[in-house]
Amino acid sequence: MENNAEISALVKLLDDPDEEVFQHVEKKLLEYGGSVVHFLENAWEQSFDGLLQERIENIVHQIQFRTVKEDLNLWYLSGAFDLLQGALIINRYQYPDLDEQKVINQIEEIKRDIWLGLQYEMSSVEKVKLINHVLYQQYGFGGNTKNHHDPQNSYLNQVLESKKGNQISLAIIYSTLAQKLDLPVYGINLPQHFILGYIDDSKQEGNEYGVLFYINAFNRGNIFGKHDVDQFLRQLNLEALPEYYRPCSNTDIIRRVIRNLISAYENAGATDKVAELNELQDIIAEK
Repeated sequence: MENNAEISALVKLLDDPDEEVFQHVEKKLLEYGGSVVHFLENAWEQSFDGLLQERIENIVHQIQFRTVKEDLNLWYLSGAFDLLQGALIINRYQYPDLDEQKVINQIEEIKRDIWLGLQYEMSSVEKVKLINHVLYQQYGFGGNTKNHHDPQNSYLNQVLESKKGNQISLAIIYSTLAQKLDLPVYGINLPQHFILGYIDDSKQEGNEYGVLFYINAFNRGNIFGKHDVDQFLRQLNLEALPEYYRPCSNTDIIRRVIRNLISAYENAGATDKVAELNELQDIIAEK
């Protein structure tokens, strides 16, 4: 309980005009970490002082940002096995009070609707067409072509609410649904694009990268072949490197999410956010 008393006393000193006193108080509150956020939010609600509110917002943000960095580092060092978890950590950068269970439940609900239509004898293409029907027609998901640079396109909670996303956020939702249904659909890191591959482990001979066919989650799950990827790369005058045809790692995907956000916030002139996202990028940068 004495901690609570000290925290309350520190919060009361936050509006001290003496900068040195404020810096000492801020340092102490930051040392407490997440446990002080509740106190700070209460003080913010009861205050009519603009400076005090700004100071509180800044401290709360620093604490929450530090948590995101720690969580991202732990996810990365633990092997980055769960792509959805990685995307939710990035989501918490902008939405620290995010109800993650709500996001997971929304995905589970879509999964259930696909599962109800799945039949054992369906071919791989038929299964993908079923996902496409449920995701794009029943639920109305689609690429945000009108406002492609909006940072909200990268945050899963917003994409699930608005049903509009960019190539990567839609691909994360799509591959998460497929994998939950034991369908081997994984992300492929194309330059200036992001697609999915339906993997066929039994056919990994020669140059086909074990991919049966490719899926464009941004364009209503359109199915296409290797020759279309060849053509896309030729249009960009790029060499046909193997990594453009085969699945990338979860870490690669989260790096792309962060890069998209950096670009979106650069467009918006939000330099503080760009600097913080660069810190997140450094945590999972290729060593």
